[in-house]
Amino acid sequence: MRTAAGDALAWADSRRADFALGEDALAADGEVDRSWKPLGELAQVCATVIRLTGPADPLHARARGLLDFAWQETREGELFLRLQRLEPFATYPLEVYAALASAGLRHPAFEQAAAVVARTRGWRLTEQDPTRRLGVLRAEERCGIHRFGQAPPELPQTWLGGLPEPWTFGRDAGYALTHVVFHLSDWGRDASALPPDLVAYLGDWLPPWLDTCLEAGLWDLGGELLAVAAIVARTTGEDIPVSDWGRLLAARGPSGEVPLDDRDLDEIAAGPGSDGDRYFLHHYHSTLMAAFAAVLAGARPAERPAAGRRPGGQGAPA
Repeated sequence: MRTAAGDALAWADSRRADFALGEDALAADGEVDRSWKPLGELAQVCATVIRLTGPADPLHARARGLLDFAWQETREGELFLRLQRLEPFATYPLEVYAALASAGLRHPAFEQAAAVVARTRGWRLTEQDPTRRLGVLRAEERCGIHRFGQAPPELPQTWLGGLPEPWTFGRDAGYALTHVVFHLSDWGRDASALPPDLVAYLGDWLPPWLDTCLEAGLWDLGGELLAVAAIVARTTGEDIPVSDWGRLLAARGPSGEVPLDDRDLDEIAAGPGSDGDRYFLHHYHSTLMAAFAAVLAGARPAERPAAGRRPGGQGAPA
């Protein structure tokens, strides 16, 4: 696992120019998915890596360097403040900033401005799906923003929070459930925060879901599910019986990069020289998820025993 994590982070390091914010980062018509999103995901993964590895670990040093790079790309947080003034009700600046803040990189002026907007009814009433809303609430908490009154109980409204019938699992549900686990566990840094009934449910049904995804060549989602398996294992102190990493490792490119899936085999075979930008966009997230899952899998001390009942029947709530 260390080799897989090291290769993935080394590939990300070699593609710093692709993670860098361009001149359109503050443009009204800028493509967030090609600028802020990759940088934020890089910061999110690296923040967990440095938390779970020691300062003398090469993985720690690599992740620390990438995290510092991401912070410098934001002009040490100044771009968040400018972006917040341009789009005060956009949530993605706060979500990306929160990833950096979790590693101790703070910009007080941005946090103050974000807190002012967060007190408005317009911000609190923004319509979002429950999983995204849970993520925004967690981002607020990381930035010291506390809503007046009780925060809405978002978890039961999510797909995973409802403990659904396992045969209703699909690609969209898979991404939703992984992010619920990531948000609740602070991206793997506090696995003990997972409710016991979710831990028991995932222990039952994560193995067949993961097998299905890996058999279908869904490497990006497979990587996220492997990360969830590692987070659950950190909670219970017991490995979840999942397929080994063989399929995912075999799908890697020559530099350790992982494709999103097997749907575009010609592009994967052509390699990065065919279309550098497209190749990056089809590999960066799945490569980061492989690194994330591998580091989590290598750091799984038991944090508490699993407790609570298992869902009855075919995964439906009793």
